[in-house]
Amino acid sequence: MIAQSLTVNPFPNSFLKCHRPNPGFLSPSVSLNVSRWNEAMSMRLSRERTVGTTVLASKEQSSSYNSEKKRKVVEHICLLKAKKDLSEEEENDMLDYLYTSQYQMGGIVAISLGRISNENVENYTHGVFMRFQRKEQLVKFYENPFYSKVLKEHVMPYCHGLMNVDYETEVEDDILPIFRKGEDFNFGVEFVLLISFIQSAFGGPAEDALESLKRLTAEFPSLIVQSTQGSNFNLSSEIYTHAVVIRLRSVEAFEMFVGSSDYKEMWSNKFQPIIRTQLPVHFSVDPVGTEIM
Repeated sequence: MIAQSLTVNPFPNSFLKCHRPNPGFLSPSVSLNVSRWNEAMSMRLSRERTVGTTVLASKEQSSSYNSEKKRKVVEHICLLKAKKDLSEEEENDMLDYLYTSQYQMGGIVAISLGRISNENVENYTHGVFMRFQRKEQLVKFYENPFYSKVLKEHVMPYCHGLMNVDYETEVEDDILPIFRKGEDFNFGVEFVLLISFIQSAFGGPAEDALESLKRLTAEFPSLIVQSTQGSNFNLSSEIYTHAVVIRLRSVEAFEMFVGSSDYKEMWSNKFQPIIRTQLPVHFSVDPVGTEIM
């Protein structure tokens, strides 16, 4: 169930620290498990998909993906530009308040956030992902005085800029995929890709490119937990027409996917000729428990 709004605004420090570990880093035990898992996975997975059984499995997965019952959700991306002299204590304060805001406001069904791992042309340093069930909940989220207070007192003192992107998408109509709960979502990498298509690409080429990416992500369940995409309806960031969010199982899985010939060929053939600009960022996600709030 979605957590109910609380009437007490301040977060007790003990509450903050027990719900969200230090962002951007995996614990030694988790890192070890991920490494072992990826070693086993790498031995089984052919990146060129030349083994017959792998091709068959990919086709079966894609067919299953297309036949799944879907549910519409709304997703929110917030990219932050933190000041250069941001201390670890200030970073923890900012991210703790952003993360635990889900327990103080209704409507947020999933959240992840962390320090962006890659350099990017716009110098964003941190990323926040949220999911809502309906657009009305997103509107209430923006208008909520509690969230405004979090931004004013615990985010903007540490940042000199932010960008919001919102879009409607579809996910498997089941409680774990909707709420992004369970073992598969405990840790991994959030890959956020913001895209601006040229005007002439709408009505055909842009949709075809996005569908190609959707099909490709569905073919790699060993690497990818979930992938969503949609058209950006936030006017404050209209420079980007579309957004894609892909949750991968580990850093190694992320590197294997974006470094694969399949992804590079698809991007070169389908996207590169029809995009004006792009902003790819990724950040690590820590384990935060398996209970559905």
